[in-house]
Parts: sequence; C-alpha cells; structure tokens
Amino acid sequence: MKWISVSAVLSVMTLASWSDAAELKSGLDVGDFPDAFYVTDVTGPSAGQTLCYRCQYGSRPVVAVFTRTMSPPVRELIAKIDEVVGQHQDEQMAAFVVLLTDDPQEQAAGLTAFAKERSIRHTPLTTYKSAAGPRKYRIHEDAEVTVIMWVDNDVRVNHSFAAGELTAENSARVVEDTQKILP
Repeated sequence: MKWISVSAVLSVMTLASWSDAAELKSGLDVGDFPDAFYVTDVTGPSAGQTLCYRCQYGSRPVVAVFTRTMSPPVRELIAKIDEVVGQHQDEQMAAFVVLLTDDPQEQAAGLTAFAKERSIRHTPLTTYKSAAGPRKYRIHEDAEVTVIMWVDNDVRVNHSFAAGELTAENSARVVEDTQKILP
C-alpha cells in the first residue's frame, strides 16, 4: 500500500510539472495593447541608437521576438521571420528581435555577426537593458523565447517557449501564424 501511495504521488507530481511546462505563459495576451518600450538598435537602420520600434512601426503588422539566448533554434526562427517579412513588404509587415540581457554591450558583436552571417536584412536585432524585459510585457523568467504579433495596436498571436522547446515544428507554427496579422 505504501508503494502505491508513493507511486501515485510521484505520478501526480510528474503530471503537474509537465502541465506547467506545457502551459508556459509569457508576454502580452491576445487582445492586449502593445505599449511603448525602448531598445538599443544593433543591426537596424538606427544602429547604435536607443529607440522604440513599437512606436516607429505604429499600426503595421509586427512580429516581436523576445529572447534570452541566440541558440541555433532561435537563430533559425529569426532567419525564417526575416524571410517572411521580406516577402510581405507590400503589406508593410515589420519585425524586430529583442535580446533581453543584463549586459547589452557585450551582446552587440554577436548580434552583428549573426545578422551578417545569415543576411538578416528586414528584422533589426536589438538589445534590452534587462534580462527581465519590459515590465508591461510580462515576459516570464522561464521563457527562452516569446513571440508576440500585433496589427492595429492589437495583439493577435503569442507563442512562448522554455529552453529546449523551440523545435522545428514549433518554429514552423510561429511562422505560419504570421498570416494572422496580414491583411
């Protein structure tokens, strides 16, 4: 009887932790208004300057990628999003990447090298001065990547992934969901 109880408790704990991981909630909710926040542009048209891409892009269809790492899966996702943005210039689609870091200056060289290596031309790579991210965006501390898409100042899509969860399949779902912000 004792073994059954221990086994049952372990099973419940395993299911609870799996459930929590599967339901990582990070970032703005669908329907939320994306507030202004400032980043340092590393590779975009305003390289070296602090600015608000959220403000500059206005009501255009926007993909914002918040990440704490530049792991290979994150790099692949960024390259795919950059390609999609390039294909939808007529619809004025825009994107930007925000590397959340407590040491933005140290990260800049790596972002520049990645942009050059992968020919990232349509998606500015930026840094945010805190690994926690913009407060009003509610980026979860366990999220490696949070992708938020909006149009007309209305969040339409939110995807969040803990470390190791950004698979090729999940990346494809994110790219597919860019259609939800296009006219």
